[in-house]
Amino acid sequence: MSGSKTYLELSQEGSGAHKFYEVTVDGVTVSVRYGRIGAAGQVQTSTFPTAARARAAADKKVSEKVRKGYAPAVQGRRAARPVTRRQVSSAPSTARAVAPVLWRFRTGAAAFGIHISEDRCWVGNQAGDVYAVGHDGEVLARYQLPDGVKCLVADDFWIYAGCDDGTVYDLSSKLPFAAYEIATDVDIFWLDIHEGILNVADRKGGLTVIDHEDEFQWSRGSTGEHAWMVRRDDRAVYHGHQRGVTAYACDGTAELWHTPTSGAVLFGWQEADAVYAGTDRRVVQRLSKATGRIEATYRCDTVVYSCATAPGGGYVFAGDSASSVYCFAEDGTRLWKLGTGGGSALSMQYLDEKLYVVTTDGSLVCIDASDAAIAAAQGGTLPTALDVKSAAGLPTYAPATTVQTVTAASAPGSGVIIECVQDGSRLRMRVITDGYDPRWNVQFPRRIREAGARYVVDALHPASGGFYRVRGEIRRLL
Repeated sequence: MSGSKTYLELSQEGSGAHKFYEVTVDGVTVSVRYGRIGAAGQVQTSTFPTAARARAAADKKVSEKVRKGYAPAVQGRRAARPVTRRQVSSAPSTARAVAPVLWRFRTGAAAFGIHISEDRCWVGNQAGDVYAVGHDGEVLARYQLPDGVKCLVADDFWIYAGCDDGTVYDLSSKLPFAAYEIATDVDIFWLDIHEGILNVADRKGGLTVIDHEDEFQWSRGSTGEHAWMVRRDDRAVYHGHQRGVTAYACDGTAELWHTPTSGAVLFGWQEADAVYAGTDRRVVQRLSKATGRIEATYRCDTVVYSCATAPGGGYVFAGDSASSVYCFAEDGTRLWKLGTGGGSALSMQYLDEKLYVVTTDGSLVCIDASDAAIAAAQGGTLPTALDVKSAAGLPTYAPATTVQTVTAASAPGSGVIIECVQDGSRLRMRVITDGYDPRWNVQFPRRIREAGARYVVDALHPASGGFYRVRGEIRRLL
């Protein structure tokens, strides 16, 4: 194979696989390029003592991929997966006053992804950048993902980024890992993850549910296209599209209810007993989770791009296509409307009297939503907004396909050991350490699984579906 190149592809409908693997041998050097079909991919290069050792290593890599279903292919003959970039416009605000912005962080590209936790603010943009920012505006971490970030979602401790390359990345440890890969015929619009179960709303108006092993569970169509909303709890999956909101049983066996909304659904939010749908007909509507009945309507002045609530739904917030944000009482009474001072809010979240929004101009904005600050802003008094700068020299973390190796002697004594086992055509992860159920599978990045390999992780947490989830760092045992 000296001076040769081997190009393989794996593309299977329903499995989410749509990727390539290329091995090039040049003397004692072996280069491996891999990634999603149609993308440039990532490159790893290794050097060996002799050309014969290099050829043997390359042959082994190719054989491993062939056993996993890859086959020789001609590069460029198979098309890349379809991707719809959300096209949005943003007009200047018509509000008389500007919101009391405490700080603003400009990411450089339009941003849809946001998650606000107790200690960090997460933002992801269309360039594939994800930043973690402190509540004081300090930039704490940066991740570079291969494609645009559609959304950021939290599932208890775990933080996930759904990207335009069809991959959902786990950002919960130091290095991001590919956690789920979406089928090539599913053009992702929005995601939600609940107890490790992935729920995907797509351009065609479909809903796809994938389990913790990144394997297909069930899917349903809908009466409308462009499904920008999916939310899930222990009772149902709530799916918003052009024709309204539909609730399905968690196992996909039944449609529980369907409610037409005032316009196409462009964003969704949920509380314990209600879901909220922002629409292109200038309203947010609150629907009962139990019956689907519309309980309240919150009227804006133009298309609603995003919405959120204070805990329990006591306040309802909305962002429109004219760079304004709104606050309503629970019954629908409009309390205020203010300009963002920048672009339109594409996603938002409220926490501790602060409203966080990400905008069409790529900014993560922290707004003081306390009664006193809003009253002062309406009277023309604003705080001096901090213009946050990214810390110089801040390391950037890219998705990992390998992990640090450690010996049993150097592995942390408090860690949990798991092993990769061959189960038919699948690689499964099982717990070796005493005190855990050895029959349960472990949710684990598929791209780093290798039959017979053992890994040590910081902790395992049981999920309600009868499996374990990894928390903390992953290291491979030698």
